[in-house]
Amino acid sequence: MTKAARALRRRMLTPNVSATRLDIRGFHEKNPAARDLLETIGRVFLTGFADAAEARYPADAEIRLEEIPDRFRGFAYEGAAMGFAVVDALSPLGGRRIARFLEGRGRDHDYMVYVGVGWAMARVPRFRWPHAEEMDPLLKWLALDGYGFHQAYFHTRRYVHEQYQDPRFPWPGGAGRAYAPHAIDQGIGRALWFVGGTDVDQVATLIERFPEHRRADLYSGTGLAATYAGGADEAELRSLAWRAGEYRPQVAQGSAFAAEARIRAGLIVPHTGVATAVFCDTTPEEAARVSRVARPGDDEARRDPAAYEMWRRRVADSFAESGRVSR
Repeated sequence: MTKAARALRRRMLTPNVSATRLDIRGFHEKNPAARDLLETIGRVFLTGFADAAEARYPADAEIRLEEIPDRFRGFAYEGAAMGFAVVDALSPLGGRRIARFLEGRGRDHDYMVYVGVGWAMARVPRFRWPHAEEMDPLLKWLALDGYGFHQAYFHTRRYVHEQYQDPRFPWPGGAGRAYAPHAIDQGIGRALWFVGGTDVDQVATLIERFPEHRRADLYSGTGLAATYAGGADEAELRSLAWRAGEYRPQVAQGSAFAAEARIRAGLIVPHTGVATAVFCDTTPEEAARVSRVARPGDDEARRDPAAYEMWRRRVADSFAESGRVSR
């Protein structure tokens, strides 16, 4: 494909940046600083998407991605993953852009890459969705997390205010099919941090409107977003932990996952430490270590469809049983 054709593909596929504005989305605005943060994250995500859509090879996009400041670079990689996955899905013979991305610098951002694949799934026909058996047996669930985030972000009325849930979601199928709504809810919980404008009272109130059986997953996602994206000070985070109540271990689990994602990519920033101190009563490094120690091996993940949920529960239980987090 020529350079001109790739530039045209970039223009045709990249969503308009106005779609990231809080007023366009109808999201809560806590204050100008929070609005600017969330809108910057959206713009950086779309920058990553656009760079991937235009790139001849993933390595070409990585040069630009590495220029993004530490605080936002993970979101650029997430957007790039969505872009590569969309181009793969729309190519007549498919493609290996995501695989090559994960073989390069994307491997240090693998959590975000899988989330980005889920964004793409929300935008392409189902018959072009990736085959679950070709993905990492554990991290494939993050694709559904990304799918859930996308749906809550762009279809907020249905997925947040009307609390729509598809109990028969078709991917990944087989024995793991029953877990799909849980993984999607974890992504919806992340999106609520954006829908609520990082206002912890708004976010907690949105979660509390959902049926009780969905709140553990939602709080997990919110804990991850609050730790990874930031936007709230220590006092606000303590208020969120208090509102979470019995779901505080799930908030800690999400926070530990976020810390691990940032540490793997070398993107630790001050707000990460503030969040893990509040949610996990420890440093980002120790929170990430808890996540790594609890992580199932690939063989276990392939044998047991519940391995991902077991991982999450091990992390949550570790914080609760250590006394760092009360149930």
